[in-house]
Amino acid sequence: MVAIPVTPFAADGSVDTAAHRALLRRLLDGGIRTLTPNGNTGEFYALTPEERRLVTESTVAEAGDRSAVLVGVGHDLPTAIASARHARDLGAPMVMVHQPVHPYVSAAGWVDYHRAIAESVPELGVVPYIRNAQLPGARLAELAGHCPNVIGVKYAVPDAARFAGFARDAGLDRFVWVAGLAEPYAPSYFSAGATGFTSGLVNVAPAVSLNMLEALRSGDHPAAMKVWEQIRRFEELRAAHGSANNVTVVKEALAALGLCRRDVRPPSRLLPEDERAEVAAIAAGWSI
Repeated sequence: MVAIPVTPFAADGSVDTAAHRALLRRLLDGGIRTLTPNGNTGEFYALTPEERRLVTESTVAEAGDRSAVLVGVGHDLPTAIASARHARDLGAPMVMVHQPVHPYVSAAGWVDYHRAIAESVPELGVVPYIRNAQLPGARLAELAGHCPNVIGVKYAVPDAARFAGFARDAGLDRFVWVAGLAEPYAPSYFSAGATGFTSGLVNVAPAVSLNMLEALRSGDHPAAMKVWEQIRRFEELRAAHGSANNVTVVKEALAALGLCRRDVRPPSRLLPEDERAEVAAIAAGWSI
């Protein structure tokens, strides 16, 4: 399971490095063995380049030999390459390439973008983050033909049937397949070939996420669905309004537990009071 840590902010709006490292230690102590600094739950697109470097440095330092670190990179190609090389120089073994957000993305251009990043850091494992339902699996196979260090995929198109076809067109056995839409989609994606999933909920309740992972890996689908039912409302709140409150709900739960401030950056926004109370009640009901 791939944890996507939040990036906590101090009262003055800066990155709260002490709180960030405390949250990372909590994840590591809870048994988490893969961390993704600068993921979407970490507010990647709201951080400055300097802040993204700081988050990467703190994560690599805190993880040590206790966890693999999969550093999120992206934006324009020079920035993505510089971020990947920074991760390499710190000793991180892998980078995750965020879905390009340019409004005009061709399938061939997608290959070019990822190929340039992968070839800039041949020592690192590279994991594309795929959210584009129009991208065919054959394009990923093409990329892998050029770049043997493209080793895994975070697939985040909300369609398990499409995922099953995409994985088989790309090469089911060629990559590590990670369900990129977290616990709600993990059971269906595991049935189609995924062997891991990402999680933002893990920031709040590591044991709950690990329970689902263990159930899925052991083939105990009923047990996995019991966890699914347990986390359903929390994830519905995150997914509401086009996932507008995806990060906000996680930080609200952490604030209710006294672990960091609830602050998020625009274009995210704090929850209304009634939803804050509901999130706090859910978090309090988990065995944390």
